[in-house]
Amino acid sequence: MDELLIDRRDDGVVVLTLNRPDRRNSMTDGMTEQWRLAVSDLRRDKDVRCVVVTGEGSAFCSGGDLSWLADRGAESVPVLRDRMLGFYRTWLSVADLEVPTIAAVNGAAVGAGLCLALACDLVYAAEEAKLLAPFTSLGLHPGMAATYLLPRVAGVGVAREMLLTGRTMLGAEAAASGLVTRAFPRETLMTQVLEIASRTAANAPVATRLTKVALAGGGHADLDAALRWESLAQPVTMASDDLLEGLAAQRERRSPRFGGS
Repeated sequence: MDELLIDRRDDGVVVLTLNRPDRRNSMTDGMTEQWRLAVSDLRRDKDVRCVVVTGEGSAFCSGGDLSWLADRGAESVPVLRDRMLGFYRTWLSVADLEVPTIAAVNGAAVGAGLCLALACDLVYAAEEAKLLAPFTSLGLHPGMAATYLLPRVAGVGVAREMLLTGRTMLGAEAAASGLVTRAFPRETLMTQVLEIASRTAANAPVATRLTKVALAGGGHADLDAALRWESLAQPVTMASDDLLEGLAAQRERRSPRFGGS
């Protein structure tokens, strides 16, 4: 069974679908390896313009498959540490892709599954999707960069409440709090997300990738840092063929056809 479905669309959008609906798309060892290979391939694929991540069935992702913990025997802390660090880095490698990434949270996003969504550039959720990070209620310290991603995306207050109390937030509230970008009715979520992904993929690739770099980690440290970056990055795009195409398309009142050069 393919635990990860890969749909390459003609517009440069690639949809990655976590495909273990019988286990609420928990991150099994098999899925983790398929994810590693898929992201590695996408990193080298120059035709990819945007990546969408979603889940098959009623859940987005219920987090790591922790069934092995009950039978873990007497593994030492260093062994467990190496295992978890490899797991985290594999899944969060989506954040290292140069192209924009979008999470379509179609259902429950739990623990590591929520962190996977938050590692994407844009997060759109179904209005009734349940978002939660119940690590401490399981006797676990938060993992998968939860203590970095939640405060970075939604602020320390929201992060404290979700991580310390384990509170569940629905998609509509998550949008209002800034935890996700926007919420849509579940039945229209993928249509809306694919339209957004298509528009994003149609933009100039070089300009888009440089903009993603500029916004990494929440943006620049201060105004001067932003001006220094933009005074270099904008001339890079000014010297590109894509700029000439963009200006010609505007003048001719047509959609641009960017080549990425």
